[in-house]
Amino acid sequence: MKCNFEDILLLSSEQNFEQKIENLRGAILDAAYWPDGDDRHGALDNIIKQVKDRGDDALQEFGSRFDGADLMPADFRVTAEELKAAHSSIDGDLLKAIRQSIDNVRKYQSEIFVGDKNSHPGIKYTPISRVGVCVPGASAPLPSTVIMTAVPAQVAGVKEIAVVSPPRYKGNIHPVILAACHEIGVTEVYKLGGAHAVAALAYGTDTIERVYKIVGPGSTWVQLAKRMVFGLRVDIDSIAGPSEVLVVANKDANPDWVAADMLSQAEHAPGSAIVFTDSQRMGHAVLESLSEQVEKLDRSEDTIRCLKEYSGVAVFDSMEQVIEHTNDFAAEHLQIQCGGKSREVADRIDNAGAIFIGPYTPVAVGDYWAGPSHTLPTGTSAKFFSALSSNDFVKSTSIIEYDQKKLAENADDIVRLAMTEGLDAHAKSVKIRLEGK
Repeated sequence: MKCNFEDILLLSSEQNFEQKIENLRGAILDAAYWPDGDDRHGALDNIIKQVKDRGDDALQEFGSRFDGADLMPADFRVTAEELKAAHSSIDGDLLKAIRQSIDNVRKYQSEIFVGDKNSHPGIKYTPISRVGVCVPGASAPLPSTVIMTAVPAQVAGVKEIAVVSPPRYKGNIHPVILAACHEIGVTEVYKLGGAHAVAALAYGTDTIERVYKIVGPGSTWVQLAKRMVFGLRVDIDSIAGPSEVLVVANKDANPDWVAADMLSQAEHAPGSAIVFTDSQRMGHAVLESLSEQVEKLDRSEDTIRCLKEYSGVAVFDSMEQVIEHTNDFAAEHLQIQCGGKSREVADRIDNAGAIFIGPYTPVAVGDYWAGPSHTLPTGTSAKFFSALSSNDFVKSTSIIEYDQKKLAENADDIVRLAMTEGLDAHAKSVKIRLEGK
């Protein structure tokens, strides 16, 4: 019996249509992040404090409790032999695909890198010396996360990259993750996950040296831990929530392909899949196709739940309204499937983590292959966060150099501004140089 998804169809003629659109955004975020006062905030505080104060002893305790791995601190780090063995165990065709993905990412990230292209004498770019990468390992191995985070860092010139991933595969990290690390030359990998791994990266322990930036996806515990350590201790990429896709489709879209794209995000469980269209016929066709396709998926039950709870198909009166709401939605993945008008519509979108243009550009192309990182802002944060790139692993330093003549030419105005602010020592630091003392 096919699952009926008509209850997730929203029509502009319905009462409270705008509020229902807003509810689509809120549903997945409410599921992902804990409300104020939730006891888990206190538990997270305690994990980070314990790692900060007790170091490896706390990591050992939390690793046993949360990952089911009774490891001594000496066993946290994956050995060179383990990395090599994992690499040797990978299927040849899979390894070939991993290598090509690495090449694609390295090429793209090198082409967009600004650190070695700026010739202005007033700025200097320097790579961050040491970064940490979080690679999830709970539900499925994610070698693509290694590629999409560590390769951009390498392009930027980062010398030290520490990867953390929970040992959920036979008491170790999944071999395909280790193989990806070995392939790109990352040798510092730790069998740790969750909030305690984030705290270890931020504060350091006897076993793990602190880093200066933490990137990568993870559970709510991981993301909120990143938020807690951000600032004085360490930089982060963003606070990423569950995966999401917004598909903009007009009458020329293929409803089966649109439905397939919705399912590719909803299967993350949790994952959010939204369609904005100006065609009611298209909306109904997509829902019909969802019913047919979802039953054939390996994760059918969880995917159906995500479609029911966090997804929807919204039919607007015009494409103008679709574009307006798309910019406000600021989706992580935005697909434009509007036939010959796809590029025209895409050019009017300012807020999105990544834009996939045309019917032959599913999100999977970006997740694994095209070159841009799949580490993207979620939950409307694309209004102020960007996709992770090689440029996020460099810091800029301003360079100022005046000679005597140039200082003299500008001294009066500099002194005037300093005195206006009541900072006479600032003013005198200029004057003393011009008085010949």
